[in-house]
Amino acid sequence: MSTTGGAEVWLLLCPGLGRDATGHAGPVTSSLVDSFAAELGNRAAVVHGRRLVLGVEDGRLAMTDTCGRPVAAPAVAYARLSMTSLSADRGVTLLRHLAAMGTRLINPAEAVLAAANKFWQLQQLAAAGLPVPDTHTHTDAPLEQVLDAGVPPPYVVKAVRGHRGQRVFLAPDDTWLRGVAGSLDDRHPYLLQRYVSHSHGRDLRVVVVDRRAVATAVRTAGDDRLVSNLAQGGTHTVCTGRHPDAEALAVEAADAVGLGVAGVDLLFEADGSFSVCEVNSNPTWRPDMPGVAEAVAAACRRRLGASDRAPLKPVRPVPKPGVP
Repeated sequence: MSTTGGAEVWLLLCPGLGRDATGHAGPVTSSLVDSFAAELGNRAAVVHGRRLVLGVEDGRLAMTDTCGRPVAAPAVAYARLSMTSLSADRGVTLLRHLAAMGTRLINPAEAVLAAANKFWQLQQLAAAGLPVPDTHTHTDAPLEQVLDAGVPPPYVVKAVRGHRGQRVFLAPDDTWLRGVAGSLDDRHPYLLQRYVSHSHGRDLRVVVVDRRAVATAVRTAGDDRLVSNLAQGGTHTVCTGRHPDAEALAVEAADAVGLGVAGVDLLFEADGSFSVCEVNSNPTWRPDMPGVAEAVAAACRRRLGASDRAPLKPVRPVPKPGVP
């Protein structure tokens, strides 16, 4: 692929991610492009997943662009996958293909899948001995039959697959939840989770890169909402370094799920401690949280091993819409 130029490191952007509402590169993508340029120069390239074709030829894994030109797998890749459209048959398949071809993924496919399922990640967090709220879920049993499983009301109800604070609400009691259960989207199971009232409308977001907390912010709901996600109108206050115990817990949580880059959401417990709400494989950050993109680029560089630091050319910018 001409856009990769045989690059050793890919900033891999998959459909549904990397651009704002106007079609231009969003601030997170732009900051990553700039940081990859400064850290890696022409050893890196921005690659769009929609331009790749995966294959098996003569019994060996292969990859081309959509014009049929051979593409060499990079040594290292950091993939930004849209959680809204994440599919095991699409983005995850691409990650698996790259790994099988020898690419070192900052966030491996298995870890991305675990982070995408809110109960899968709880399984791994609990197995690692990390504090998480008491939670029950269901597989074949209807949601209504889970109500007597042990989590006392009120409880937080979450879809096992959700993002940006959507499909999360507080159920005051069993009667209330039984009344609305039939109206819920049942394509995915739900979690019934202990309500941490001390953390209502706020949490602590910690961005972790290679076992280091590089940015931390308290997120606060804009009104009396339960969730504090910025996408739901919340605000944030940067507080990197002010909660060292929480940041250490976030590092452990990212490691337990297997992510090199993660956004870890922590709940404030009444006794002053923290518990892990969830771990995200595709964190975003704001301009007032400097150093994140630089840390991601440095993580890629470290995986390449020691190398000379000859003058480097910048990576190619993200193409504008409609430009091949």
